[in-house]
Amino acid sequence: MEVVQLIISGLSQGCVYGLIALGFVLIYKATEMVNFAQGDMMMLGAFLAYTFSNLLELNFGVVILLTFLSMAAFGAILERVALRPMLGEPPFAVLMLTIGLGFILRAVAGAIWGNEPRALDTPFAGGVFRFGDLIVGYENLAIVVGTLLLCGVLFIFFKFTRLGIAMQAASQNQLAAYYVGIPVKAIFAMVWALSAVISATAGILVAPVMLVDPLMGFIGVKAFAAAIVGGFGSLPGAIVGGLIVGLVEQFAGLYLPPGFSDMSAYVILLLMLMIRPEGIFATMQKKKV
Repeated sequence: MEVVQLIISGLSQGCVYGLIALGFVLIYKATEMVNFAQGDMMMLGAFLAYTFSNLLELNFGVVILLTFLSMAAFGAILERVALRPMLGEPPFAVLMLTIGLGFILRAVAGAIWGNEPRALDTPFAGGVFRFGDLIVGYENLAIVVGTLLLCGVLFIFFKFTRLGIAMQAASQNQLAAYYVGIPVKAIFAMVWALSAVISATAGILVAPVMLVDPLMGFIGVKAFAAAIVGGFGSLPGAIVGGLIVGLVEQFAGLYLPPGFSDMSAYVILLLMLMIRPEGIFATMQKKKV
């Protein structure tokens, strides 16, 4: 039963890593930019949800809607103001820009909401599901179910909607997409908006488990490792990589000496880079622009 408990905890933690990794992969596939502020965007989404839920005491459905709309607008504006002028610049410049953006978001969050951890009021906080000796928190179930629902929505979106197909086309060949009438720059803004919404989803789901504070975005580093493990050009790989990291972390925390749990994500990353650098789902390819 202890193993089952670890698996459930690992899956819930892995789902959070996977959602953040999805944001990494979406932006990279569309723009070839690596957004190292992805974890901090998750933190911002969690703080916005905290504001709408705890401070304004709105209905939780309204909280989710307002958080998603706010983060979508933030992602689109961020792409237009800060990232679009960087198109064509060396990758290192874009990398440093997103790292700097992360510092700014953490400082702004600390100035507005303070640095002490805060609990987000959610309908699934505090409850437990019991099945014999197995005890599962509603928070963990919400993370897994929420991730499955989001993955289903994304699958339908990219498979059956014109906008989703246009995003895929732009990510594969920007020049060809432009010639057939797809507004590539607008698609880039939408990709950043979608990535911000996914990060906000991760923030809302994980907030009841790890509390909300300006430093919670640092789990984005482990999510980046998960994205590489799964394959940096693969959306399913992002989720699979996150689950692997989450499960290994939980088992390492129980069966290995103290400290190994926190470093397990980076050990997996190093092993993957040595054995299979392209990741489990090797779909990375040279884009045509």
